[in-house]
Amino acid sequence: MKNKGFSKHYYLMLLPGYIWLIMFSLVPIFGVLIAFEDYSPVQGVFGSEWIGLENFRYMFTLNDSKIIFFNTIFIAVMKIIAQLIVPVIFALLLHEVQSSIFKRWVQTLVYLPHFLSWVILSGIIIDILSYNGPVNNILSIFGAEPVLFMGKPGLFPFLVVGSDVWKEFGFNTIIYLAALTGINPALYEASALDGANRWRRLLHITLPGIAPTIFLLLILSLGNVLNAGFDQIFNLYNPLVYSTGDIIDTWVYREGLLNMQYGLATAVGLLKSAVGLILITISYSLANKFTNYRIF
Repeated sequence: MKNKGFSKHYYLMLLPGYIWLIMFSLVPIFGVLIAFEDYSPVQGVFGSEWIGLENFRYMFTLNDSKIIFFNTIFIAVMKIIAQLIVPVIFALLLHEVQSSIFKRWVQTLVYLPHFLSWVILSGIIIDILSYNGPVNNILSIFGAEPVLFMGKPGLFPFLVVGSDVWKEFGFNTIIYLAALTGINPALYEASALDGANRWRRLLHITLPGIAPTIFLLLILSLGNVLNAGFDQIFNLYNPLVYSTGDIIDTWVYREGLLNMQYGLATAVGLLKSAVGLILITISYSLANKFTNYRIF
């Protein structure tokens, strides 16, 4: 009887979460009907004219749709690759450090940007790379002309990827450091006795030891191929770099809220959500098949 009483209390604790989920995740699902309507805020969702797939057809005729889908996939894939390579290399280097005090200090310093919002970090980045910022001041010392970094379309995607790595690689490093601590130290001792140097120990013990973790995180990241980071790009981009920096989320924001193209913006957002759901399903299926990782 006591166990039943405790279980009721647990469900009561979950009740606010269920209410939040219903109000902000389930009820708004009815809004996807806007994607199939010539939506008018005056007439509402159930009073607007039903036009079927017309918004989707019109979406694929726009040059903007091709640009934003390419930019989204390009930036997202670049982020996935960079967030896979940089944390692994940094974790391997930090793992070789003998001083535990120095190691903890470095971990803390690289982990701090993870807790800062993109509103703060984007302001720092824009100030550093501004026309009269520190970077251009240093370049002027060597006789170079100032560069408008944030206004160069060809450079902007790489600034986005680089700043994302700066913010998040410390957090991802912790995952790989945890995987490195799981490697049996006796393997290193045995290989040292056999004459293996550090490079061979890295190739034949360290990397195979963390390979399952690397592979798991790579597979799980496939679900984020269409998530290039709205909050980051929204705070960094400007009209000069729309051609290479505009992604699905920022375009939906401008067309849907600023230009009041509600039906078209909802159609693009719905398509992105549908493709994202398929990618997440595939990634978790692959994770379960190859690494025995399950969440359900």
